[in-house]
Amino acid sequence: MNPAEAPLATAYIGLGANLGDLPATLRTALGALAALPHSRLAAVSGVWRSAPIEAGGPDYLNAVARLETRLAPLALLDALQAIEQDHGRERPYRNAPRTLDLDLLALDELVMDEPRLQLPHARLHQRAFVLRPLLELAPALSLPGLGALADWLPGVADQRLERLALTLA
Repeated sequence: MNPAEAPLATAYIGLGANLGDLPATLRTALGALAALPHSRLAAVSGVWRSAPIEAGGPDYLNAVARLETRLAPLALLDALQAIEQDHGRERPYRNAPRTLDLDLLALDELVMDEPRLQLPHARLHQRAFVLRPLLELAPALSLPGLGALADWLPGVADQRLERLALTLA
């Protein structure tokens, strides 16, 4: 199907970085998301600082973006990975520090379990740095297999997370 004829879907994208000029990286990544074809950047959460999970390295800056898009799931994933590459993303080992990490968290109510993409994202409910900014954008969001995301907050309450006064828009 021609993307211009596809139905409009709501995608939630997690943004994170812990190497380089973090605010500048997240701002340019948002600019790249806004420039995606057949898409519109609809909203961006606040900025959150988090400690790396299951890894060392500097703290991350995180946010979540809501993107209205007509791109198919794998086409959107390819576009996100191209933006990461444009920002010098390397994957030397699992949970390595990164210049930019873009995760497709959810795409409407779509459930997908393929080698390249799992929707909703497999660990979004286990990460405070995803849940808190995501719930800023959509406080009542419920996803297939997870239910109301707000119900998962107590399970991540012990993860260090700080909302910053910084804005990306």
